Amino acid sequence: MRFHYIYKALAHPENNGYVTPFTLEERLMHIREAERTLGSAIPWICDTMANDLKHALGDAPNSEFIIDPDGKVVRRRSWSNPVALRRDLEELVGAVEHPTRVEDLDLVGAPPPKVAASGVVPRVRPPDRMSPVTVIPRESSSPFYVKLRAEADENLLRQGKGTLYLGFHLDPLYHVHWNNLAAPLTFSIKTPSGVEATPPRGEGPKVDAPADVDPREFLIEVSGASRDSLTVHVDYFACNDDEGWCRPASQQYTVSLQYDPDGGTVRGRDRGPMDNRARGGPLAQRPGPRPESGPTGRPPETRLDDVERVMGLVVRADAAHRTIQVRGRGGLEREFHLTDDAVLIVDGRRAEPGDLAPGQRVVLGFRRSEDGKALAMRVTARTGGTY
Repeated sequence: MRFHYIYKALAHPENNGYVTPFTLEERLMHIREAERTLGSAIPWICDTMANDLKHALGDAPNSEFIIDPDGKVVRRRSWSNPVALRRDLEELVGAVEHPTRVEDLDLVGAPPPKVAASGVVPRVRPPDRMSPVTVIPRESSSPFYVKLRAEADENLLRQGKGTLYLGFHLDPLYHVHWNNLAAPLTFSIKTPSGVEATPPRGEGPKVDAPADVDPREFLIEVSGASRDSLTVHVDYFACNDDEGWCRPASQQYTVSLQYDPDGGTVRGRDRGPMDNRARGGPLAQRPGPRPESGPTGRPPETRLDDVERVMGLVVRADAAHRTIQVRGRGGLEREFHLTDDAVLIVDGRRAEPGDLAPGQRVVLGFRRSEDGKALAMRVTARTGGTY
């Protein structure tokens, strides 16, 4: 048997501070970083920047496959399960007398790099139901030490008028930090004719600490948006103490207000001190009360481990009652109730319950309510094809 990890698009950018890479070279740097931090010797397969393998395997964020010597997929699941995997291998290959345990592996990992203070600048709290949109970096003479993440609310995506989140995140691959003794980050937005962005420019906060690694975040009101793209220009200083340099950078991005199905979701952005919405200027340090629910509608005390995942085929979809009947691979049918803020993606686009239809392949993320109902919080559906 041979085991492999597959590097795909990041399902949860910002986990441990890591952000979405812009180039294949940076993806390979992420793999080397994963080898260092995890201590695992299992080799990696790196997907293309177009995420061809991710799409071919069904887009599930933590999927698992067993492929026989002839290249046939003989086992697949949308969420990795070590116990089920061992059971599969015993059935396909045979049991072993002394099964390997985690403690037998003698894994020696290392923590992610820490180059400066974090938690210094309060996070901005975007509106609910923000979706990642496509960000394309333009050619630059220097690496993108800072990566832009852009998200749009549903009003902006559907009606052309709403809120755009711009987050400028230092990339830990380059071991850089902000130099708060120099000029703060500044940005400007160029819009196509008939589109307005308010404010059209802004700058980062004045920070007392001489250095930090917190993102610089802004909320922009956009109106008149169409399929035309915005241009975001940013100027900043990035410093690397290990190598002894502090460099100015001036870079541009093309931001398309179209949903990015490979953009992933940010976990835990509602945690910690945040302002009530920065509008292009320094973030006011005004932490508000803890919300009653997170961006997915789960109570804050719900552990992420409590979320289950299932893949199957839509049998019935009732938009009025927000229910969906799904037949799993074993033929068992189950009913799921969509939460009020459930995220639905159909054929790569944000959708409504009425867009779900019999025959579609789906991957659901759900939790169980106190009365035993299966509450679907995220549904990814595809017309035709397989998961």
